[in-house]
Amino acid sequence: MQQKREVKVLLADSFKELVLEKSVEKITIKEITDRAGVIRVTFYNHFQDKYELLEWICREEIVNPVRILLQNHMHREAMMFMFTAMQKNKEFYTHVARTSGQNSFENTMQKLISEMIEEIFVSEGAAGQKKYSWLSAGWAADYYAMSLTYVLMSWIGKDMSVPPEEMVDLYEYVGAHSLLDLPRDL
Repeated sequence: MQQKREVKVLLADSFKELVLEKSVEKITIKEITDRAGVIRVTFYNHFQDKYELLEWICREEIVNPVRILLQNHMHREAMMFMFTAMQKNKEFYTHVARTSGQNSFENTMQKLISEMIEEIFVSEGAAGQKKYSWLSAGWAADYYAMSLTYVLMSWIGKDMSVPPEEMVDLYEYVGAHSLLDLPRDL
């Protein structure tokens, strides 16, 4: 198991280096494996394609640590970790944020965040009595994932110039106030 993870890390490091040189769309599996010093078959033993590798990187670097914090009701710390981890690897996340289409970084993050939030909702008892019949853990998770992904993408698009702590404050503020409250603060 440890060896399998080490190969994944090696491939991820290779991919992360290549992303700084060219767009994700133009990176080939051969380039990833050549830089990692492994054969193509090794790549396919671990990942279906480069987009699955990108998803693994996002899950390992951001989502899994955030999940642990959220499971321990450390919501602010989870948000701080997400923004700080992305800022720490600013060049990589700025480059991958430029991908578009169905395999885009935005779609990948939205999916991963939604899955994580839904898992937490369910584990916290979200399957109990519903106030609204159409309101499900999946729907609520998608809603929050879309809003958080929008904030992340906007922040990345502005060169991550706002400090992570301020981004967390902003996200918490907007999330805690209704649409009718916000105009006085804009």
